[in-house]
Amino acid sequence: MIHIDRPDFEELVSRALDGIPVELSSMMDNVAIFVLDDPPPGEPRDLLGVYEGIPLTDRTTAYAGVLPDRISIFRNPILAISDTPDAVVEEIEITVVHEIAHHFGIDDARLHDLGYA
Repeated sequence: MIHIDRPDFEELVSRALDGIPVELSSMMDNVAIFVLDDPPPGEPRDLLGVYEGIPLTDRTTAYAGVLPDRISIFRNPILAISDTPDAVVEEIEITVVHEIAHHFGIDDARLHDLGYA
C-alpha cells in the first residue's frame, strides 16, 4: 500500500474537483465534499466513496431547507488498491466523478457503461 498523508490526499481530491468541467460544476447544488480516512462502521472496508443525498433529478419544488448532500471520499481504501502515486490520482479522479454523477442522478449501471464503476 502506498502512503499519502491526509493533507496531500485532500489536495489531490481538490485537484480532481477542479478538473470537473465548469459546465457541470456550476450545476452542482447544495453538496459538500469530505475526505475521510475510512468508510463508516457497517460499510464495506473497500468502499472508495459514497454519495448521500437527494440527486438533482429527484428534487422537486418542495426541496428546501435541507442539509447539503454529502460526497465522502475514503483515503485508506483508495491507497490500499493503488501501487503508485499516479494510480492514486487516477482512482481519486474516477471516484470523484463517480460520486458527482450520483449527485446528477446517474446510477451505477450507467456509470459502468461509461467506465466509471
